[in-house]
Amino acid sequence: MDRRGFIAGGALAGTAALATPALAQGALPEVRWRCASSFPRSLDTIFGAGEHVGKRVAALTDGKFQIRVFSAGELVPGLQVADAVQGGTVECAHTASYYFVGKDPTFAFDATIPFGMNTRQINAWLYAGGGRELLQEFFAGYNIHSIPCGSTGAQMGGWFRKEIKTVQDLSGLKMRIAGIAGNIMQKLGGVPQQIAGGDIYPALEKGTIDAAEWIGPYDDEKLGFNRVAPYYYYPGWWEGGLNLSFYVAKAKYDELPQVYKDVLESACRDATLETMAKYDVQNPQALRRLVAGGAQLRVFPREVMQACYKAAFELYEETAAKNAAFKKVYEPWKAFRDLEYQWFRVAESTFDNFVYLMHAQEQQPRR
Repeated sequence: MDRRGFIAGGALAGTAALATPALAQGALPEVRWRCASSFPRSLDTIFGAGEHVGKRVAALTDGKFQIRVFSAGELVPGLQVADAVQGGTVECAHTASYYFVGKDPTFAFDATIPFGMNTRQINAWLYAGGGRELLQEFFAGYNIHSIPCGSTGAQMGGWFRKEIKTVQDLSGLKMRIAGIAGNIMQKLGGVPQQIAGGDIYPALEKGTIDAAEWIGPYDDEKLGFNRVAPYYYYPGWWEGGLNLSFYVAKAKYDELPQVYKDVLESACRDATLETMAKYDVQNPQALRRLVAGGAQLRVFPREVMQACYKAAFELYEETAAKNAAFKKVYEPWKAFRDLEYQWFRVAESTFDNFVYLMHAQEQQPRR
């Protein structure tokens, strides 16, 4: 059994005894779903997470449960997949929930919010800290069952036509930026633009926007942003970690045999591991190529980061005061985040900061 099979098998241990005889007897139904992705096929890692789910589900059910994944625009535009699932146009979708904060900012908690948690902390909250239970209650109002399905890790801060030296440089800046981060930029004078991944390059090239963020070096290189904007900023303070999601129309999910539900859950968990591992291998190599090709790395000034942090939590408190759904998730989310930060500062951060500093010193040329 290969590694992924082992992971899936472990997650399905509780149902394996039932699943195999049922499949062998042909007792389980044939299920054919269409999945609308929010991502272009050219981005093999993030789009590939949805494809990975389809392949694993088919493999674990002897082909009885099949999910065909369509790239953004093939069935519906990438930013309309939630409507497509909710309305029954498709059975499922692979997306990032913060694309739908225009419906309700609470969607963002299913993906990430600025100055939130890193990938490990997000997974801890979702899988063991009560996060999924809170979010499923929220998604039920949209007739959607959401399953974590992919991670990117901490993201870069995006590509800019001009340098950002002060908070004032954000004023009037037209930037492609997703989710609640756009509202924060707006508080600081920016002009956020919500643009699907495949449409960012022409907007940046034509000057329709002044800056754009996507994910990180591997995908950014594929999309060619380095050819139209010279300054590559970090960190992406709005995405210390991003959880992607697999949406299923609730009625379709409820129809599934329990074995198929477990298979789908397992496949999505496997896709999360696979996606994060691939990005951690691909991003360092891509960053080297980008810098060698002329990309100019810049760190956001502390003054800018502090202003954005202050604006972020002002926005959260304002939103919680007027949105009961947001408040119901935000308050336990924040309490969980506070505990995680305390723990990570003790061991993880201390270890990371020390070894990275030592490594940087070792890379300095000897005199």
